[in-house]
Amino acid sequence: QVQLVESGGGLVEPGGSLRLSCTASGSISRISDMGWFRQAPGKEFELVAVITSDGETTWADSLEDRFPISRDNAKNAVYLQMNSLTPEDTAVYYCNMVARIWGRESFFPYWGRGTQVTVSS
Repeated sequence: QVQLVESGGGLVEPGGSLRLSCTASGSISRISDMGWFRQAPGKEFELVAVITSDGETTWADSLEDRFPISRDNAKNAVYLQMNSLTPEDTAVYYCNMVARIWGRESFFPYWGRGTQVTVSS
């Protein structure tokens, strides 16, 4: 199947930056959308940013300027650069990819296990 592995989370002071990475492995024939979601303590699961195979991007409100998203199709990877972090950005960040595996026609969503981002002084 498909496995997603995230990295880059951790503890950072307010105003700092982190770069999240997510790489997919497995019997992948094609990946369409790649994205990041997050869940903060006591809050709903929410979209952070998505990038399509054509490079079109979508962000949650107010995150576009601080959280650029990019992808490397050759590496089956997606990246989230997080800048000017605030305590409100503290959450578990999950990678998501919509992929098709060899031998199948349909695309399915796949998820990473999540990486903790904590913004605190």
